[in-house]
This record gives sequence, C-alpha cells and structure tokens, in this order.
Amino acid sequence: MTKQSYTVLFVGTRNSGRSIMAEAILRQRGLGRFAAFSAGSQPAGQIDPLALTQIQEARLQVEGLRSKSWDEFTKPDSPQMDFVFYVCEAAARDATPAWPGSPVVAKWAMPDPLAVTGSELAKKKAFHDAFMQLDWRVGLLISLPISGLDQLALERQMIKIGAS
Repeated sequence: MTKQSYTVLFVGTRNSGRSIMAEAILRQRGLGRFAAFSAGSQPAGQIDPLALTQIQEARLQVEGLRSKSWDEFTKPDSPQMDFVFYVCEAAARDATPAWPGSPVVAKWAMPDPLAVTGSELAKKKAFHDAFMQLDWRVGLLISLPISGLDQLALERQMIKIGAS
C-alpha cells in the first residue's frame, strides 16, 4: 500500500456500541490519514446511549455517527475500504458481504458491553473497558508504517492487533 490516506470500516452486529465507538476514536485520532466508518449486519437503527455517553466523555465528535447496515458499503458508489475490522465475533460469523476492492480484513472481536447485565455501574464499566481496548487497538493501527508494508505483512499486523 502506497496511499497516504486509508478507509476503515468497523463491523459489528447491531452497529450500536463497539463499532460506533471505534469509528469515533479513529475519526479523532486518525488525523486525516484515515476515513472511519462503521456498520452492522443487523443494525439497531440507533446508537446505544451508554456508547454515546462514553464517546462524549472522551470528548470525541458524535456528529454524523449513526447505526447503519453494512449493505451501504457494498454498493458500487460506496467508499472502497482498505481495512475491515470485525469487532464482534457474531458479525464475523454472519454471511459477510464481498467487500469491493481487496481490503485487509481482520477480527478485533471483544466482549460485547451490551451483553452485560446487572447494575448501571457494571454496564458503564463494560462500555468503558471496550472503549479503552478499542482506543488502544486504534492507536496501534495508526502507529503502523502502513505505506511501507505489503498486503501479507499488513494482514499479519492486523491479526496481532486483534489478538491483543
């Protein structure tokens, strides 16, 4: 890859928590080198309030964030992705679309904060933990010398980041 700007799609099932948070983080931290998007295999149609709170508490932009289907990114006029990251194990197992181009695809699966039951504090902690893990992984992504890596090396690096 010799480009100076890269497009990234974060995929979840409902596109209401982890994938939305990852999009918000990369939008802020990508510093113009990355265009970040998110989508879901079965979109909820709205952002989970605890994800939105976490994004706002991190002082990231929420404007333009919305829950949407991955179908939006398979159309001929959609942005062509350089990277597709599955932040949800279930979405990675779904019958995934054929992404236009040849994006690097990797699993960044992590526990679903929406699955946490119990107190409001336990739920907030789950979203905070997921946010911090995504922030760390995005930090690793943006620190890579992407333009100097070939496709195989990139795939290996993305797998390492996802296994962290």
